[in-house]
Amino acid sequence: MAKKVANKSVTEDSRYHNTWRLLKKYRDVVWSVEVSVAHLKNEFQVEYGSSIEEFLDSVYLAGADLSGTDLEQYARSIERSNKMLTLVRNAAEIMRSRHKNGEMYYWILYYSFLSPQQLSSVPETVDQLRPHLKDISIPTYYRKRQRAVETLSSILWGYTSQDTLDTLDILDYFFPEPPAQD
Repeated sequence: MAKKVANKSVTEDSRYHNTWRLLKKYRDVVWSVEVSVAHLKNEFQVEYGSSIEEFLDSVYLAGADLSGTDLEQYARSIERSNKMLTLVRNAAEIMRSRHKNGEMYYWILYYSFLSPQQLSSVPETVDQLRPHLKDISIPTYYRKRQRAVETLSSILWGYTSQDTLDTLDILDYFFPEPPAQD
């Protein structure tokens, strides 16, 4: 006799928990990165009278080493967050172009999590989806949103065991540190 598989929601299923949390925080992270970059650029302009790029060029030309400084740590933090955002965007684009329901899932994820402005309600989200998906209802939206998150999860985490690697290890796999120059 076949075992009955429990039908867990995306928020309860540990395989998709990281993706769900990542998507729920996506807009906040985008905002934080944009504000951090703008703040850093303004701070440099005021402090050094030049752009970050000009400052770093002059530092490197002078042979100065910024490793271990607050500036390096701050820049790495921004870079790491930006890489995670890029990873999510790339995974969504892969899903959109390669999965049999990719276009539909993409728009569901876009209006649910990835668009610049969060919509105020599920009915508003469903209304925004109507040009892309015919005959979508609120129950259908919830069902397809779960499948979209599952599909995105399989792209983001499907190649590795969630029990053995954490998110930072996965980022290091995709974006390894360049070897140290002697």
